[in-house]
Amino acid sequence: MSSKTRQDGRAVDQLRPINIQRSFLETAEGSCWIEFGKTKVLCTASFSENTPNWLPEGQGWVTAEYGMLPKSSKTRIVREGAKPKGRTAEIQRLIGRALRAVTDSSALGQRLVNIDCDVIQADGGTRTASVTGALVAFWEACHLMYSAGALERWPIREKVAAVSVGIVEGFPLLDLCYSEDSLASVDMNVIMTEGGEFAEIQGTGEESTFKRSELEELLVLGEKGVRELIQWQTQALDGLSVA
Repeated sequence: MSSKTRQDGRAVDQLRPINIQRSFLETAEGSCWIEFGKTKVLCTASFSENTPNWLPEGQGWVTAEYGMLPKSSKTRIVREGAKPKGRTAEIQRLIGRALRAVTDSSALGQRLVNIDCDVIQADGGTRTASVTGALVAFWEACHLMYSAGALERWPIREKVAAVSVGIVEGFPLLDLCYSEDSLASVDMNVIMTEGGEFAEIQGTGEESTFKRSELEELLVLGEKGVRELIQWQTQALDGLSVA
């Protein structure tokens, strides 16, 4: 692995300090406070009976909302309306897809699961932190319903997590903070399951094209990061047995 001195002293293949706390709120069926370094996100999960009209009878659905608080960054962000567009809408869809990729929708019954991810402080990787924290909140909410007998079968097939990777000044890096992301010539988000399969890959050559060998190196970094994040998720979910 190449050597590079990063601004925060991390190795090129090292995650930022991770903190995951479940049961962060008393008012949500499932909740998670997650920190990727200075990036801080509150994730909640709640069940309702208001499934979409187009959904087949007996099937459940997982949907997500994402937002950044006005002072989550140094420049105040204007609050979005009821129908967000652009980046916000794209991230919401990403979070929903990531969770649905590991969900048995029929096991949910005819229920809607609402995932809410609110960025309290942003320093890069807000979407990856949201996906990772959302799984914890979703798991906790499902455990509550399952333990109460409201769910006949456990609906989550496996854990899923996400991390950013990129090429900065010629070096492949794991888990970019904002200052690194802003300089990246290649920027990528890797979403993977506990079983090692990809749920989604978002990759862009910000300034130029990139080689297959560089892509493969980034995917190796991403897989390493996701496996470590799933260990953090497992630790946070300790005690929520589904046996």
